[in-house]
Amino acid sequence: MIDWYRELLETIGPVSARKMFGGWGLFHDGRMFALVADEVLYLKVDAQTREAFAAAGSAPFVYESARGRAEMGYWRAPDEAMDDPEAMRPWARLAWQAAERQPQSRKRRVRGS
Repeated sequence: MIDWYRELLETIGPVSARKMFGGWGLFHDGRMFALVADEVLYLKVDAQTREAFAAAGSAPFVYESARGRAEMGYWRAPDEAMDDPEAMRPWARLAWQAAERQPQSRKRRVRGS
């Protein structure tokens, strides 16, 4: 499954996968732009791309936390794009663009350096 999701998204370039939080994070050029939870592919969204995903009938990734329901900036990949890398290309590009616009967190400095 992860290999297929990587293949779907690699129209934008090499994609790596890393296990995290019981699912997978998918990365391109060091930035996470997609996640897989419960075998469902979610793509990064922001204020500029959210409407396109909503118009395609997608829904946000929501999880239960100690504080209640929480929504992340990832939305389900559109169903019509799940069978063909070329159909996924515009969605992968939107997710990558949203990831690029998000400021990267600064890595913690190691004490003593």
